[in-house]
Amino acid sequence: MTQSSIAQDIATGSPVRLQAVSAQGQPEVTPALEELYRGFEQELLIPLWTEIGDLMPTHPRSRATPHLWRWERLRALATQAGDLVPLGRGGERRAIALANPSLGGRPFATPTLWAAIQYLMPGEDAPEHRHTQHAFRFVVEGSGVWTVVGGDPVPMNRGDFLPQAGWNWHAHHNATSEPMAWIDGLDIPFQYVTEAQFFEFGRDEISDAERITPERSRSERLWGHPGLRPLSAVPATPGSPLLSYKWEYTNAALADQLLLEKEGFGGTVEHGHAAVRYSNPHDGSDVLPTIRAEFHRIVRGTETAPVRETGSSVYQVFDGSGVVTVGDRSWTVGRGDLFVVPSWEQLSVKSEAGATDSDEDGLDLFRFSDAPVFEALKLDRKDA
Repeated sequence: MTQSSIAQDIATGSPVRLQAVSAQGQPEVTPALEELYRGFEQELLIPLWTEIGDLMPTHPRSRATPHLWRWERLRALATQAGDLVPLGRGGERRAIALANPSLGGRPFATPTLWAAIQYLMPGEDAPEHRHTQHAFRFVVEGSGVWTVVGGDPVPMNRGDFLPQAGWNWHAHHNATSEPMAWIDGLDIPFQYVTEAQFFEFGRDEISDAERITPERSRSERLWGHPGLRPLSAVPATPGSPLLSYKWEYTNAALADQLLLEKEGFGGTVEHGHAAVRYSNPHDGSDVLPTIRAEFHRIVRGTETAPVRETGSSVYQVFDGSGVVTVGDRSWTVGRGDLFVVPSWEQLSVKSEAGATDSDEDGLDLFRFSDAPVFEALKLDRKDA
């Protein structure tokens, strides 16, 4: 809104602006219609016939646009921030959010999803806090940081996925002599627009008992056994009780799918394309109420079938290389790169991974989306 329009609002007492236009389906422009529109403005009323094309389009028109962020550049800037930006109360985290170029400079990757690179220096702690926003961490490189959730130290290593439902106390500590970076995903934009968010500071420092470095957290020891649910399980919580999904299990599941396909038994979502969804071991649901997380492996030379869906997604290249096409934009991508797929934009991926840039001879993609929200509201639709 410009200064002149603000001044006009103050003068007229209304932010509503209506303009009579000569167009098919619109009423004839007359002095009487102009007078009616001025009355609408004064009473803060907006007729549907002037807005229906914007409010009820024939298909979703996302405010976000497809965009790519290069990991090499993100990592370099995070390293620079590590030298300049201290941690502590106020900023809380050295997290640098992806800002979609079409969302007005807000720190939002899509209208519902937040994605950021977080960076922790050697021996550094990120103080404890909690918030209603549901969150996760995904590690594309490095090790040596522990996130402490509700007093449970959880190790973070390459390929690990660490979900954390809202309103859980959490802090981080780097127990090594090397810095570490990872990506954070949250539903901040969704809770922001619904005006549902809460935040609370915790302790400035975690205890010595929490500053340990176990290979497995307590949550993994209880919940991290495939296909087995402890009989001592308490009633279901809003998110997964398993705080770390280890890369070794994800990798094995993807490799087995492709082997089964090669042996003629199926198991992949399409030829040369293996995929898994991280699920809540308590009931098989999504790991978080508002966020779905998946991992995809596309073998060299395979191109996925074009697909478009309601809801938005953020992808990170875990390994390998290839060409990604989102709508009318295409990029060559490599390890660590992140890209956004807005609602109802068509996506296809071609794997060009090889022995020089891939550990598993495939293009590996981590994906998170807002699918649980759309499914809960019965707004999910897919065109493949």
